[in-house]
Amino acid sequence: MKKIVFSGASGNGISPLEQIMVLKGYSVYGTDYSFDIGKDAKRKQALADAGIKIVPQDGSAITDDVEFLCVSAAIKDSNPDVKKAKEKNIPIKFRSDLLKDIFSQYPYGIAVGGTAGKTTTTAMMGYVLQTLNRKPCMINGGALCNFQNQKGIPNYIYNEGDICVIEADESDGSITKYQPFVGIINNISHDHTSMEQLMEYFASFATNSKNIVINLDCPNASKITHTSYKTFSTKDPKADFYVSNIKATPTGVEYVFQGKTFHLQMLGAFNVSNALATISACSFLGIDPLICAKTLEGFLGIKTRLEKIGTKNNITIYNDFAHNPSKIRASLEALKSYDGRIIAMYQPHTPFSAINTGSEMAQEIADILEESDVMILQEIYELTKDDIGITSDNIVKEIVNNGHKNAFFLPTKADTKNYIINNAKSGDRIIIMGAHDNSLADFCKELLEAI
Repeated sequence: MKKIVFSGASGNGISPLEQIMVLKGYSVYGTDYSFDIGKDAKRKQALADAGIKIVPQDGSAITDDVEFLCVSAAIKDSNPDVKKAKEKNIPIKFRSDLLKDIFSQYPYGIAVGGTAGKTTTTAMMGYVLQTLNRKPCMINGGALCNFQNQKGIPNYIYNEGDICVIEADESDGSITKYQPFVGIINNISHDHTSMEQLMEYFASFATNSKNIVINLDCPNASKITHTSYKTFSTKDPKADFYVSNIKATPTGVEYVFQGKTFHLQMLGAFNVSNALATISACSFLGIDPLICAKTLEGFLGIKTRLEKIGTKNNITIYNDFAHNPSKIRASLEALKSYDGRIIAMYQPHTPFSAINTGSEMAQEIADILEESDVMILQEIYELTKDDIGITSDNIVKEIVNNGHKNAFFLPTKADTKNYIINNAKSGDRIIIMGAHDNSLADFCKELLEAI
């Protein structure tokens, strides 16, 4: 049995690949610094349950019989596994390259791109194709609520059919590596890099795709051209796939499509847009759009994507992966569709993110929140002592300067918890937003118990 090692085993992008390679018959080893210091215990156990051998991240997993070491773009040369692999001349493969290798084995590859919504759309595609017995392989960054009882982390579906659906990441430019049968462009907005660079990435992605799906509601995405494409919109009836009458419901959102009313078990008009992207892409596979829309009514969503953790004392808590201006605005707008005050907490994940999108984020937050709503920023998750002058408090000051006075800098989770316990009241919706920090899910559960 061939042995491979994954460094950064807990990662959202790495973990589905690990689990799929186990199912392909490999002996898979995983290392992660967070495991070594006692963090992410649930994910560690889930991966072990899926057949991955979890070992310390000290280079000991890199033996002469290792076929290759797989790393994400975040893994540095100083990583002990990387150093040992270089000493032994063991090949090192980026996560995106292994994803490309798997993806290219399927004749009908669907690559889902976009600054926001790609995780949910990828999951929707996988759920629809699996439910309709099309036997897909799906590789995603988020865990599907529909499959949360399966062994391991449910961020993949594995079949050896002819369709593979992947989440294609623009943050590191790897979206340009794939050559899909259908490429989806949900939207293009400011996030990890400059808009000029993003437009180049997505233009290249479109060129590499045999067919393309484009969101007409996004001005940047609508600039992308192709000879074989389909469009979708929640605003323009001229689109190939168009919906109207979007309405919030007590359990999600409903919409009218081709003369029929459908319901999604998720909050937000943005999820209707994700559903339309799925319907559009599935049409290239010969799936009837109405059947696709009906099937999506059974989709339960993604863990940490505006995920309802629970309600207690008429206070509801949500956990959300939102971490850029457009995602944060979409989530807050979804909650503003309902009555009640919002108490929102956002934890920027990196110093670069805070600098790159902080001003735009402050403007979006000030625009959408009402006077009674509360905005809390915790200190940047990956801040180091070398990041002089960089702090979440800078964003708070910009929010206030943009007109929303009810914004506060509370550096730690303990500070946030104390504030919420002392200030939350009946009817409030509390949303905890941030990326990279896997402990935010447990933090939400702690809040639910404490209120």
